[in-house]
Amino acid sequence: MATPDFVLELRKHVGSAPLWLAGATAVIRDPEQARILLVRRSDNGWWTPVTGIVDPGEHPADAAVREAREEAAVTIRVDRVASIGVSRMVTYDNGDQAQYIDHTFACTYLDGDPHPADGENTDVRWFDVDDLPEMRPHMLARIDAGLADEEGARIVTTTEGATTGDFPA
Repeated sequence: MATPDFVLELRKHVGSAPLWLAGATAVIRDPEQARILLVRRSDNGWWTPVTGIVDPGEHPADAAVREAREEAAVTIRVDRVASIGVSRMVTYDNGDQAQYIDHTFACTYLDGDPHPADGENTDVRWFDVDDLPEMRPHMLARIDAGLADEEGARIVTTTEGATTGDFPA
């Protein structure tokens, strides 16, 4: 995952000290078939929904739309907040620390030819909701929340779902 410029700039001032970062996840549904769009990450090879870091001053829903366009070359509509979760503190190989608040959105695909549109992913593909590839539990939980027919958002605490240091992936 590419590190946003604003994070690199912050790191010049705070070094590896913990950062509190906002993330957005787009669970993108095909409105005509029971399938969702997933991306295969170039940094670790895992399949995930479209995810990314929210830029300063950006609304998390707008970040989900932007990330879908940047990573998968698709236009989406954000339908609702599906879940909000907080990771445990993550320490990266270089010593940098961060903790994330993720905003997962249920989204509808509108148009575009899905393909890896930047270097963050090696593949973009539709998957039947009943035949998903192997994924990390916290990503499956986000997908479940995004596909659920619920009015309110799920609140996921670190003890309920964010159980590993690789939460952002």
